[in-house]
Amino acid sequence: MNPPSQQLELFAPPESSPLNRTPDADWRTVEAAGQSIPFILKRSRRRTIGLTINDNGLQVTAPHWARLTDIDRAVASRRRWIQNRLAERQLYLTQQASADKVWSFGGKIPYMGQHITLHPSPGPQQAGFAGQPHAPASGDRLLLNLPQEADQERIRDAAHIWLQNQALWWFEKRLQHFADQAGQEPDSFALSSATTRWGSCSSARRIRLNWRLIHFDHALIDYVVAHEVAHLVEMNHSPAFWQVVQQLLPEYETARRKLRRYRPGIMPFIPDA
Repeated sequence: MNPPSQQLELFAPPESSPLNRTPDADWRTVEAAGQSIPFILKRSRRRTIGLTINDNGLQVTAPHWARLTDIDRAVASRRRWIQNRLAERQLYLTQQASADKVWSFGGKIPYMGQHITLHPSPGPQQAGFAGQPHAPASGDRLLLNLPQEADQERIRDAAHIWLQNQALWWFEKRLQHFADQAGQEPDSFALSSATTRWGSCSSARRIRLNWRLIHFDHALIDYVVAHEVAHLVEMNHSPAFWQVVQQLLPEYETARRKLRRYRPGIMPFIPDA
């Protein structure tokens, strides 16, 4: 899923932007592969050229001695990275703007690669699922034990509890599957809420899997689980490690590439099929 070429223009500054008049920050534009890449250039005492994405778009911080040609070349060489990060940022802002619709009854959230709809269903159970819980279809309903007038926070929290319970059950099942294949058992397993990792395996053989993986389809979940189980055999990312991953999940590379599009800290945007 490559972002559209105009994505790079999303954060172009307005003509009246005060940043244009700040002594230590200038706006520049680099042409790369037929695309315009606008950015804020700031000078500092740092020794290398650094690129970051913030609310204003792309910011480049460079040493005072760095030539503009070198700075422009560094920006152009990172064109794809910039595209992806700006697209992610725009997606995040779009998700934040649409949060009112997501965490309300009738809102849709991703679950195991499908979109399920939130519905009120006051009753004895905390939550129920109208469909096959671990083989969902788009349009299936998550029934929450809340009144129709429940606020966004209560709806979100109730949905998160249900999602985490499903994650715990499904991840344990898949973890056992790959552990049996590898002939290795972790000493412990737990869910995590990490904002930078989808999974981890410590030298003490403790595996942690990010509960937000439950938003993705089976193939992506399996990749992360197999990846962490492989660390029980090889505690590194050497060729030997990737050979173990391939033995556990021959098609892992497709899932690995797809997962790179997403960050663990927020609910992912998964396009409708």
